[in-house]
Amino acid sequence: MNNLQKSKCAIKESFAFFEEKVPIFISHKHEDLDDLKGIIGFLEKNFNVIAYIDSSDLSMPKITSGETAKKIKDRIKKCKMFILLATDGAVESKWCNWELGFADAIKGKKVVLFPMKEKGSNYKGNEYMEIYSYITYFYGREKYNSGKKVNAGYYVMTKSKGKKSIISLSSWLKE
Repeated sequence: MNNLQKSKCAIKESFAFFEEKVPIFISHKHEDLDDLKGIIGFLEKNFNVIAYIDSSDLSMPKITSGETAKKIKDRIKKCKMFILLATDGAVESKWCNWELGFADAIKGKKVVLFPMKEKGSNYKGNEYMEIYSYITYFYGREKYNSGKKVNAGYYVMTKSKGKKSIISLSSWLKE
């Protein structure tokens, strides 16, 4: 069995495994991957997801090309959700921005950012990122408008027409 056949088998096995878990495309800057492995592991362990990471895909061309873009488009289409691990490097990356735009066009509300910045800071020069929902953590001290406490945990925050709404990350992944 040659390397191409091995890669195809590995991909088929991965997508078969997806049937049990929610497949999510993780967009990231390759140079940040070592720092992000813990986050990816956390998502897989705690939220019944399987992360697709292009840098781990043996079928990707060794040298970035148009074929790379075709394969990434196919993987984004096959995954149910899209998460951009929004480090400074990823936000500045042409590829991550291209992936985000493509995912936005075909996935709509199934696209979120996972900011890897201090709360309250912004992505200077990339203000368009403000239009996307994002993953955030609540400590259990926050309250809904009704006065009821928000349980501690991860949530997807959406801003629309000057209002914010939240849904638990686990519920968002099940949508």
